[in-house]
Order: sequence, then structure tokens, then C-alpha cells
Amino acid sequence: MAELDFFTWMTSPAGWAALLTLSAMEIVLGIDNVVFISVLCAKLPPDKAERARRIGLAMALIFRVALLFTLTAIIRLTTPVVTILGQGFSWRDIILIAGGVFLIAKATHEIHNEIEGETGHDNASRAATASFGLIVGQIAVIDLVFSVDSIITAVGMSSDIGVMVTAVIIAVAVMYLAAGAVGRFIERHPTTKTLALSFLILIGVALCADGFGMHIPRGYIYSAMAFSAIVEILNIAARRRKGHKPRTGTVDPTIAGAMGGAPSRAAGLAEGVRRREP
Repeated sequence: MAELDFFTWMTSPAGWAALLTLSAMEIVLGIDNVVFISVLCAKLPPDKAERARRIGLAMALIFRVALLFTLTAIIRLTTPVVTILGQGFSWRDIILIAGGVFLIAKATHEIHNEIEGETGHDNASRAATASFGLIVGQIAVIDLVFSVDSIITAVGMSSDIGVMVTAVIIAVAVMYLAAGAVGRFIERHPTTKTLALSFLILIGVALCADGFGMHIPRGYIYSAMAFSAIVEILNIAARRRKGHKPRTGTVDPTIAGAMGGAPSRAAGLAEGVRRREP
């Protein structure tokens, strides 16, 4: 009977509508996860980066499904467990604040390294020596943070466990398809890495604000991210057109003379001297 209950939503139009709505919400919430995984995996060699990406998204799926099947624990996460200066903090708040601080610190450190101006050799060396285990560990930590936020949102939008599990699986599948493209784009266009790291700082601030009870509507955050991304794409397109544009201008006479074209200035002076001689 439990298995039948799990799939009963498929016979209801309301169930399919809930699935579409919740899947869209989970995909939007997964954007943050994809950006973080892509930035971290960019520090690894291509073969290891792909492995780390797969492991990270697999953990994201496992964490989300595991949390869904512990709904009672999720509900208790919103119950205050400690009070500081008259404000109660639940385990959810504590996890979101810790995750937000981690994102801000990690992104700030990476931006500092980018601005310091490492050479291509330094970047290659750093990617080659980056610890695979450390990268996967950091992905696991932030996966857990985003999973808690994602699943609490899912619990608030639907009461059918079958719908929630299916929506999470769809969202993680979309994240898997998008993560590779995002990672390759960041690798081809290094300036976008700084932009992505700035997004992580913005997301970290939003997580901390949620933890302190000051919710920032995600629409504002994603609108700002989309606008910045569009501006960066336009900049990349402009740089590409400028790089392919043929250069025009005058040719140095000395170069032209050396190439068998117009005579050089020295050759012209010598010819004038010969003409003046009796």
C-alpha cells in the first residue's frame, strides 16, 4: 500500500501541477548549488573535475532524498533551540548562517587569489595540486546547506512525498546537465569566475539574512544575477568581435622595403644623394 500511496499523485491533475511548480522551484534553488560546484571544480584538472562534479551532484541528490524521508526531523529544524538577545534560532537558522559565512569566506578568498594576478603557470600548478578530497568535502558541506533550504521549501509547498521526491530527482538531473556547461563556460572565460564568486557572496549574504529572520526575496537576487550575467555575456561577445576584426593602418616604410614593397626611407635618401652628384 505504501508503494501505491507513493504514486497516487500521478492520477491527479493537481498532483502534476504540484510537480511542475515544485520542480521549477527546485531548479531555481539549485542554481546556487551549480555555481558553487562549477567554481570549485574549475580548480581541478579536467578528468578530476568531471568526477568531482558527478560526486557532488550525487551527494546533492542523496542529501535531498534522505532529508525528505525524515520530514519530522525537518519540521523540528524550524523550532528554536537557542535564544540570543531575545531572538530564537532553530537548527535551520544555524545551518543557514554557518553555510552563508562559509560561502562568503570561500568566495572572498578565491576573489583575492584572482585579483592578486596569478600567472597561467601558477593557475595550472594550483589546479594540478588541488586536493580532490578537499574539493569534494567542501562540495558536501555546501550541498548539505542548500539541501536543508531546498527541502524545507519543498515541505512548505507540497504534502505529497511522491511529488517531492520526483521533483528533487528532476531538479538534480537538470543541475547535472547544466553543471558541465557552466563549468566549461567559466573555464573558457576566466573573467566570469570572478562574477560567479561575486554571486556566491550575494547568496551567502542571503543565507545569513534568512538565518537571522530577515528574508530577502529570491526574485531580487536572481534578477540581479541574471542582469550581471547578461552584461558579462555582452562584454564577451564584444571582445570576441574586436579580436576577430582585421586591423587596418599604414605600413612602416622600413618594413615595406624589407619585404620588397615600397623603398625604405634610408634607400630614398641614398637615391637623392646619388642624383645630386655631378
